[in-house]
Amino acid sequence: MTSTIDLYWIPLGAGGTGFVRMNGRIYEWIVSRAHRRRPLDLYHTAMRVHVPEATFVVETMWPSPPGDPTERGVAAVGPVFARALGHTRTFRYEVRCWKDGALPDADQAIGGPKSVSDDVDTAREVISLVPSVPAHTWGRDPVDAGDMWNSNSVLSWLLTRAGLPMTKIEPPDGGRAPGWDAGIAVAQSAG
Repeated sequence: MTSTIDLYWIPLGAGGTGFVRMNGRIYEWIVSRAHRRRPLDLYHTAMRVHVPEATFVVETMWPSPPGDPTERGVAAVGPVFARALGHTRTFRYEVRCWKDGALPDADQAIGGPKSVSDDVDTAREVISLVPSVPAHTWGRDPVDAGDMWNSNSVLSWLLTRAGLPMTKIEPPDGGRAPGWDAGIAVAQSAG
């Protein structure tokens, strides 16, 4: 098996009840009006990192299903909305690096998986960095980047810290990944 880092641009709310998609559309409508542009499609990102030993799914999700977090590869957790609320499941996110894990919405990714690297050392670096992802508050702008920290921030932070050229990694045409720029800014601010 070759080593690859495959990025998935998944439409926001894919596979869900419609609640996330609806809220994303409302959010994007408000943001687009503020920036005097048309609304864009919103994406959630996830990765499959293939190394000779295994394949890892790297993704940020709400804590589900209930049970032992190590069974789904939880490597870090962070608060949603306000740090003080992070002790409850509803206001907590988890960063997963799940060995041989599931990526249920992979088939809905626009254009399928996009390889961003085939270097084994870079793939191993991404995996090793997951436990050190900063646990910033979801929905806040931790470094005044003009973008909020969220699931996309986690992946762009990992790819930036692993040394990938981020100017070559973009969402599908007509779309954007809120939080992507925040992850890059946080990774670059750490030096």
